[in-house]
Amino acid sequence: MENLKIRNIKTILTAPEGINLVVVKVETTDPEIYGVGCATFTQRYLTVQNAIEQYIKPMLIGKDVNNINDIWHSTIVSSYWRNGPVLNNALSGVDMALWDIKGKMAGMPLYELFGGKVREGAAVYRHADGSDVKEVEENVRAYMEQGYRYIRCQMGTYGGVGQTIVTPDGAQAGAYYDPKAYMKSIVGLFEHLRAQVGWDIELLHDIHERLTPIDAVNFAKKLEPFELFFLEDALPPEQLEWFRMIRQHSSIPLAMGELFNNPNEWMPLITNRLIDYIRVHVSQIGGITPTRKLTALCDSFGVRTAWHGPGDTSPVGHAAHVHLDVSSINFGIQEWNGFNDAIHEVFPGCPEVRNGYVYPNKKPGLGIDIDEKLAAKFPCENVLPTWTNARLPDGSPTTP
Repeated sequence: MENLKIRNIKTILTAPEGINLVVVKVETTDPEIYGVGCATFTQRYLTVQNAIEQYIKPMLIGKDVNNINDIWHSTIVSSYWRNGPVLNNALSGVDMALWDIKGKMAGMPLYELFGGKVREGAAVYRHADGSDVKEVEENVRAYMEQGYRYIRCQMGTYGGVGQTIVTPDGAQAGAYYDPKAYMKSIVGLFEHLRAQVGWDIELLHDIHERLTPIDAVNFAKKLEPFELFFLEDALPPEQLEWFRMIRQHSSIPLAMGELFNNPNEWMPLITNRLIDYIRVHVSQIGGITPTRKLTALCDSFGVRTAWHGPGDTSPVGHAAHVHLDVSSINFGIQEWNGFNDAIHEVFPGCPEVRNGYVYPNKKPGLGIDIDEKLAAKFPCENVLPTWTNARLPDGSPTTP
């Protein structure tokens, strides 16, 4: 056990829900011991695969699996340029797999290695969408009946729905939306929801960086009366200084971070107490090793965790979230996408949700595995997403 080495690193591509997932399997010199990790960058999954197979794998074969910190730090700087989404995700897959191996060697679930539980289950929030206020209300009530107490409410996903878009002649194709119409409709949505479902349910909303900074300030002020649990991604990472302005004009709790790659992006928001929840995509910042450090930093400044947990995080990544959630004193909330039957078959050991809480299992390591033969039955498709081609009414491209 003490001399266990990395024998092989495999990249597994699969899409049981129609969403491209990248899973890494680190095999050791003991054929019975291996680990799995999430390296999912859905929109550029082939590039991540190439980074793992052509660069990280040759560097790490023969390394001692015990030395997670050494492997993480030597790998992150090995390309000289660092802190980008492709290389961070590639490294994350290996990092999570090594933590999985560490837990298996210790015979403990990861939350025990992290210091043990501070809660038995982690509260989750689900997404309620709809084409109008009534449909959103119906979906909110459906989640409430299932025991969920935190629900993110959108109308037309991101950017709104039912808008009249008048574009210039010759405007390019794209996912068009009108920011002003979007803001007006969402204020109306929350007026309706509070009137109909009351105040005993926690409601959230995701701007998804689709407003100008001054509009985000105004929007936060208008949403303040509805007492949201938090307002998510009010601004793109390029406009972080504007969070100070939002803070000065509204007491609405703020969550930010799913697009972050670099510590220099989250440091000022945390140390200046400009956000309430950090929402990084754990594989996007390099895996469990940097996330544990980020969690400790946030704890020192009164910021809580709310890891990004959409469908384009693999179940392995979701399992990592849950181990972090139940062992972190400053856990806030966990985004939860839910799993279909195919996901459960391909990934035995998925975390389970009961009455609005997600629970890790008690198996050693991450407690989750991947059936490679079943995974191969759900191939990925290299198709560029249309929703990222966001455009404003005048035809200009904007942040998605």
